[in-house]
Amino acid sequence: MSTTRKLAALPCGHRSKWVVLALWLVLLIALGPLAGKLMGAEDNQASSWLPGSAESTRVLNEQRAFQPVDTAQAVVVYQRTDGITPDDRAEAAREAVRFATVPHVVGPVIGPVLSADGQAMQTIVPIDVGSNGWNDLKPAVDSLRQTAAANGHGMTTHVTGPGGIAADQAKAFAGIDGSLLAATISVVIVLLLLTYRSPVLWLLPLLSAGGALTVSQAFIYLLAKHAGLTVNAQSAGILIVLVLGAGTDYALLLTARYREELRRHEDRHEAMAYALHRAGPAVLASSATVVASMLCLLIAEMNSTRGLGPVLAIGVVVALAAMLTLLPALLVIVGRWVFWPVRPAYGTPEPTRTGRWAHVGAWIGRRPRKVWVGTALALAACCVGLVSLNANGLSTAASFTGKPDSVVGQQVLEQHFPGGTGAPLTVVSAAAGAPAVRAAAQSTAGVAATSPPVVRDGRALFQATLTDPPDSQAAKATVDRVRAAVHAVPGADAQVGGNTAVILDAGRAAGNDNRAIIPLVLGVVLLILAVLLRAVAAPLVLIATVVLSYAAALGISSLFFAHVFHFQGEDNAFPLFVFVFLVALGIDYNIFLMTRVREESVRHGTRQGALIGLSATGGVITSAGLILASTFAVLGTLPVVGLAEIGFAVALGVLLDTLVVRSVLVTALTMDLDRHMWWPGRLSRRSSDAVVAAGPEGRDPGQV
Repeated sequence: MSTTRKLAALPCGHRSKWVVLALWLVLLIALGPLAGKLMGAEDNQASSWLPGSAESTRVLNEQRAFQPVDTAQAVVVYQRTDGITPDDRAEAAREAVRFATVPHVVGPVIGPVLSADGQAMQTIVPIDVGSNGWNDLKPAVDSLRQTAAANGHGMTTHVTGPGGIAADQAKAFAGIDGSLLAATISVVIVLLLLTYRSPVLWLLPLLSAGGALTVSQAFIYLLAKHAGLTVNAQSAGILIVLVLGAGTDYALLLTARYREELRRHEDRHEAMAYALHRAGPAVLASSATVVASMLCLLIAEMNSTRGLGPVLAIGVVVALAAMLTLLPALLVIVGRWVFWPVRPAYGTPEPTRTGRWAHVGAWIGRRPRKVWVGTALALAACCVGLVSLNANGLSTAASFTGKPDSVVGQQVLEQHFPGGTGAPLTVVSAAAGAPAVRAAAQSTAGVAATSPPVVRDGRALFQATLTDPPDSQAAKATVDRVRAAVHAVPGADAQVGGNTAVILDAGRAAGNDNRAIIPLVLGVVLLILAVLLRAVAAPLVLIATVVLSYAAALGISSLFFAHVFHFQGEDNAFPLFVFVFLVALGIDYNIFLMTRVREESVRHGTRQGALIGLSATGGVITSAGLILASTFAVLGTLPVVGLAEIGFAVALGVLLDTLVVRSVLVTALTMDLDRHMWWPGRLSRRSSDAVVAAGPEGRDPGQV
């Protein structure tokens, strides 16, 4: 027995299966409590999301010399359209005193300040975000809202500004792990029941995927706590979807091959060993593409994107380990009855040979060139929607699917005060140059006012209020003008940060990440495919089909976002995230298909191998695609536009890939290119006649 066969037999041996189960139980018992602590280890502070080298990040770090704690300004805005009364002003002043006693409120409370039109007031309340990020903001802002609303006496009150907005973001993400987990598990259970048509079998993949999620969350918690790994609400949420979705995909492929081998082997242990030997390399290569793609994110400028990579890579590695060890052990332990009512008895015929996918393959085989050309043109037509793609970032109002209080308050604030009120720019410089720096900033178009500088340890800090809303394009242009003006002051070492500068720097970093990471991911995936398929032509064809699928999904999604969901645009990182997920996960299905096609091509020739490969894997890959698409679609239920858009686009792309690209386009291309698909490998030099002459079995796949 070869070394690979021996390794494949380890998780499913007569005795070793119990050892594998015991090891996983020990892991789950030991690490389970740590998995529940992951949310407490999340770092949702602004600096954990921003590019470390950005000017706005350096300003955030310098601010700590002027403020003992990190703060976010909440702006309490009062409005009475028929005019603020003296009693209103007195009540707002009393509330300002009460605001100062709210837990986590630090520093002086400024206000109330009356607007020029006399219809509104604002009070600025600094809140300590500390090490808990936005988690401490929510209770503090809730308290401010309750206090302001209780004594309005006809005034409308809102809490907005960076603090209010961040608190509403924290509310949107509150319970994201639990809600995503519940929704994802529900979707997986329903689809596994429909796929297996068994009242019991669905439980084993789900238990294995759940175990993988628990162990991966525990490992990530330990790395976040002791090794400096950055985890935030976004990466923790996507981890749940990816581990359950990808893990279930691997489980479906392995279980399908095991069921196939049970019809050929009387001993279920041998059947599983052979299934692992044959399906294992495809699952391993598939997970390797996902892990490698995720690790490419480590070169990102954005801290949030860079931290996402290792978090998801760890999740996929643990999911792979569970599906290649725990699931095989469980399946062998329970025996054939778990497939009831369609029990795969030894010696019974394999139904996939004459199923619907065999008929699809026969239809494609009659005119493969016409099929792939027509399919490619249809997908290219879907790419036209890319003209409406607007991945230039989302404004505060556009980042929520609803309209929280902070968004309403921001609109009220903009009606009565300069647009940048509550979210000013922060300028730091050498103390000696502070007067000149302040004068340069004050004279810049788009700046409404500047505060007096505060001097500490040879450095000075002041704030500049903008005339435009802080998340507008006009405000971003003002940041560039202010930076140019203050940088020109000799010897001042001036830097500009603040909320608008953060938005601007994050957008530019995301653009740089798109340009750097997308080509890198393509190169890495191409290399893995070349090694796996021992060819150059096939990997190039597969990469081209996945990129076409990605562009089509993006085009259709952008049309839906603009004309159906009425979103105002896409997040800066949207194209990158969708690309990484679709290429890494989309190539999975091509790997599942093409490894089986190559295996059959050795024995039957490429055209016949494509037919057999499609009929054997079509059902399981389609089921896997539906499950993965559904798990990502769960992200669309969140009240955060950025995640909803990623969920929709990835789900759509996965469906396109499984139902159209992999089943029709790739199969037709393989049939049309025939043996040339495997160029320059040995298989490309074997004609169909040579395969027939060699006999039905041909040579062993390992010899080609």
